[in-house]
Amino acid sequence: MRKFFPIGCALLVALALSGCGGTGEDALTLMGKSSDLQKPYMREIFDHFKETTGKDLDILAIEDAEYETTALDLLQKGELPDIFLHFHNADLNRFDVAENFCYLNDEAWVNDLTDSAKAYCTDADGNLLGLPFWESSVSGCYYNTKLLKGLGAPATQEDFDGLCNALLRKGITPICWPADGCSWMAQFGLDPIFADDPALLQSLNRNEITYAEIPAVTNMVQWIADAADQGWFGDDFLKTGWDDISPALSSGKAAMTFIWDTWFYTDFKPGNYTVDDFALMPVFMNTTPGGTYEGGNLNMMMVNKKSDKKDLALEFLSFCATPENYNVAFSGISTVSVFKGQTTNIQSAMVTNAMQSIAAHERVSTASTKIIGYSAENTVAALNRLLRKNISVAQCIASMDSDRINAAASLGTPGF
Repeated sequence: MRKFFPIGCALLVALALSGCGGTGEDALTLMGKSSDLQKPYMREIFDHFKETTGKDLDILAIEDAEYETTALDLLQKGELPDIFLHFHNADLNRFDVAENFCYLNDEAWVNDLTDSAKAYCTDADGNLLGLPFWESSVSGCYYNTKLLKGLGAPATQEDFDGLCNALLRKGITPICWPADGCSWMAQFGLDPIFADDPALLQSLNRNEITYAEIPAVTNMVQWIADAADQGWFGDDFLKTGWDDISPALSSGKAAMTFIWDTWFYTDFKPGNYTVDDFALMPVFMNTTPGGTYEGGNLNMMMVNKKSDKKDLALEFLSFCATPENYNVAFSGISTVSVFKGQTTNIQSAMVTNAMQSIAAHERVSTASTKIIGYSAENTVAALNRLLRKNISVAQCIASMDSDRINAAASLGTPGF
């Protein structure tokens, strides 16, 4: 069953989407996942739009687990809302974007997007698919500067591996690798493989090539296995979960972890060390020489090309993309800037101090968003079987391939 709830300026309590009155026939309809629409900056921009313009919004909040299937059902019925929220990930391929949504290349606000935000929302043909109105982050290797004092931040994979050995000799776990229930780590290593080679990504998504045939994938999986064997993840990484990352870092038990900056402002609890003791460098997982950062995954506001309120929808996006409005919405929110004119958000010193390195090595989030059939949970499950010595590196990669191919086939992807 679809679940709707009131948000900001609209109340929609109905069991069917079609025919709902909302706030009136002239209201603009906007649809998103329930959890996404509860974000404070989303509530704020909705209320601010209504108060500033006097115009109405009907907010259609769909239970997260039902969002994709509900949206596809509406698409088939020709009942998509005026504005549709979606991440630029593999699921978006099912919506025939070119047929159903406006390209936003010529909108006046485009030049105000940061380069990474614009790149995230741009398709392979250079078309801007939506307005990224969301919190952002930078994922990388966050490290304790005091524990690395005298060792320095590495610039190459060889340097990083040497750093891990040096930390181990000092009795410090080099990397907090939370294998118990955390599933994002591998995507950081996979990102540069496919972000740097769009043709390779296309071949993978057409089922013309597999992970097993890509040497860089083997390099990454072998590196993870070797790192565990050498003790770089410590002795209890298979039992280390989300709630264990903060204690490991704040106590100094572990020197580094692969995570994102906003985590330090939402989940990190100071101990022997505080957030001021940490800095940022690239993730090194043996897939790219200079390491890599992952840019944030951004929720996009997309405009229904077939809507009779298309002009009003574009007007709403322009409202959201105006500095005086988005600075109201994101005031006090911890996020990397998505707009060049953002001034009221909070950006971590870790990120701002690493801007030159980030500019050189950041990739748009690619593995988890653009590999059709990718599942972070399936990937980490295969890796954990490897780390428990239940399967070999080759068998781990075969399992990653099988899971991905089966998922792509279940989506009806051509070629699978």
